[in-house]
Amino acid sequence: MDREEQKQGLESPLIPDVTESGGGLKKDEIFTEVKKQLRLAGPIVSVNLLLYSLQLISVMFVGHLGELPLSGASMATSFASVTGFSLLVGMASALDTFCGQSYGAGQYHMLGIHKQRAMFVILLACIPLACIWVNAGHILVFLGQDPEISAEAGAYARFMVPSIFAYGLLQCHARFLQTQNNVVPMMLSTGCTTLLHILICWVLVFKSGLGNKGAALANAISYWINVILLAIYVRVSPSCKRTWTGFSKEALQDIPKFLRLAIPSALMICLEIWSFEMMVLLAGLLPNPQLETSVLSICLNTCAMVYMIPLGLSGATSVRVSNELGAGRPQAARLALGIAVGMVTIEGILLATVMILGRNIWGYCYSKEEKVVRYVGQILVITALSHILDGIQSVLSGAARGCGWQKIGAFVNLGAYYLIGIPLGIVLAFVCHVGGKGLWMGITVALFAQALFLLIVTLCTNWEKEAKKASERVHDSMTSVERSS
Repeated sequence: MDREEQKQGLESPLIPDVTESGGGLKKDEIFTEVKKQLRLAGPIVSVNLLLYSLQLISVMFVGHLGELPLSGASMATSFASVTGFSLLVGMASALDTFCGQSYGAGQYHMLGIHKQRAMFVILLACIPLACIWVNAGHILVFLGQDPEISAEAGAYARFMVPSIFAYGLLQCHARFLQTQNNVVPMMLSTGCTTLLHILICWVLVFKSGLGNKGAALANAISYWINVILLAIYVRVSPSCKRTWTGFSKEALQDIPKFLRLAIPSALMICLEIWSFEMMVLLAGLLPNPQLETSVLSICLNTCAMVYMIPLGLSGATSVRVSNELGAGRPQAARLALGIAVGMVTIEGILLATVMILGRNIWGYCYSKEEKVVRYVGQILVITALSHILDGIQSVLSGAARGCGWQKIGAFVNLGAYYLIGIPLGIVLAFVCHVGGKGLWMGITVALFAQALFLLIVTLCTNWEKEAKKASERVHDSMTSVERSS
């Protein structure tokens, strides 16, 4: 990006001036864009919540078996998220760029080819990840975890191995449908899967004699059910007739090009998720580790739950930006991003207000100990601020995926979390003796830095140039397919 383009990007506002008529932006266009994003974000939020609840339901069932099985299942679930699920989500998010821009350009048949290519690459990636899960128990012991809990976690992780392949395919199908603005079937299939999951868990945990291993196996069965439901829908639905034309050998072409986006995408997602997990591990090194880890876990669960709303808006932003860039409408893409930032900021302020007002009673949902409740109340004030920042960065990250800026996003996350946020949190927690609040302050600063860096990149963007890049990306993909056919 040269100096003139940067100057042009900085001089133009994120949302153009709104006027009733004339050359400016009309209010009707804003209202139309808001409705489009809400129609996308609503079902995506539901899907994210339902998928999040699958693991939660399994752990809840295991909790009735005793403290040791619960500790093992919790540790295995965290291990699976760090070493597998987050990586697959990141790799599949490359489809936000490829499928979204192809759909906007009207090259519908390319969506099926991109999806098959992603499925092939992700299934290959699942093989070494499965090997890691098989040896989870030994790895946890090597990392200094309790041997008895590690053995339970290792057994749980081994029975979860089939779920990693299903989860990878599920992400590919979800991105394929999402970039077509076809999100209601995802919500319905995930809802049906969640209801069945409760029954499957009850049978496998309490009736089959498998115990906590039955809960892990239930995860795998439920993910596969979800994948099969979506695959059937893609195959038979008239809405996917143009985008899915069957399996094709062309999908094996241009795999390096896919990896050039998929690998930075995975790093972008993983660097962020790993930093939150690292915060919990660091809390265990503080004085009174039981209190610190318990309170941080409560706040992290709260943060993860309310984050589903900005995450839905992030998905909607990615779809709208990629579709409009693919269609050659750069100003519409800029408008979509501006409106998304506005909506997520309003949502963040409202939820932050609720969190602050309810900070002194929220802890009672998890514990009856006054010390825990008071500490949760103190950290929730910081959590409220972090939620506003988290929402803004999630929408800007969605735009980055829609534009194909995953490599920039990976560097931003590396700098924000590992060069600024985590070192600052360590200093506050261990040098200044602020404790768990210091760790959370560090993460909040990291979120601020992440949002700031992404905002600077966005404001310096020449959207006409991004539309040309999207056109070239779609054209290159089509040319490769034509050469191979």
